[in-house]
Amino acid sequence: MITVNQASITEEQVLSEMQYFPAPTQRKAMLEAAQSLIIGELLLQRAKALSLSRPNDEICNKEDCLEQLIESEVPIPQATPEECLQYFEQNPHRFTTSPLVEANHILIAAAPDDLKARAEGKIIAEQLIEQLHQKANFAALAQEFSACPSKSVGGNLGQLSRGQTVPEFERQLLTAEIGLQPYPIESRYGFHIVDIKHKIAGNPLPFEAVSDRISLYLNEKVRQKAIAQYIQVLIDEAHIEGFDFDTNNEPLLQ
Repeated sequence: MITVNQASITEEQVLSEMQYFPAPTQRKAMLEAAQSLIIGELLLQRAKALSLSRPNDEICNKEDCLEQLIESEVPIPQATPEECLQYFEQNPHRFTTSPLVEANHILIAAAPDDLKARAEGKIIAEQLIEQLHQKANFAALAQEFSACPSKSVGGNLGQLSRGQTVPEFERQLLTAEIGLQPYPIESRYGFHIVDIKHKIAGNPLPFEAVSDRISLYLNEKVRQKAIAQYIQVLIDEAHIEGFDFDTNNEPLLQ
């Protein structure tokens, strides 16, 4: 049993809430579900204390309460043009057109939760890279070993830019140098042996073209921080039994 300022949160409620918090362990899912219910209860209690309600005079739900409480009690500053320009100048690599990469690859498939297959897949990928250094035929190896449909065209992926593949593969692909990559690139699908044939670097964008995007980004960062601090204040001022926030390292706002 958890109590939040004498309001009860039952084990049944926590177990029901767990479906919204997939986690590697049941304990982790329970902690995150309990935290969510506690924060929701604190928001509802604060909304009642301030007599916040929806147009039909019902007490607001968790999401409505949060928005109304933020509007009522949390001042959120907006990023100035000078701050936006400073961020632009400090992060020039974030503001370019997308690089364009033409590459061949071989995918050694391995599910992310299959540790044995991941270990074996990495070894196979490293062995194939060594064979390629010894002048093995890339297309032939792709046809024999690759789990990607591109094996039918020698492993050729065509031209790739941002947003066309999974992030963990894209990050390394778009920043790699031309040629056979010395190590396998790991992704959720397994291990990729990559040979970059051509690459066109991205061009810098002018500040005027990205200033609105920077402003939205900085404002959202400030907003998320302010909300997290507000929730922490509610937690600090509340009397909570049956749960210790120090046992859960997840951010207060997700």
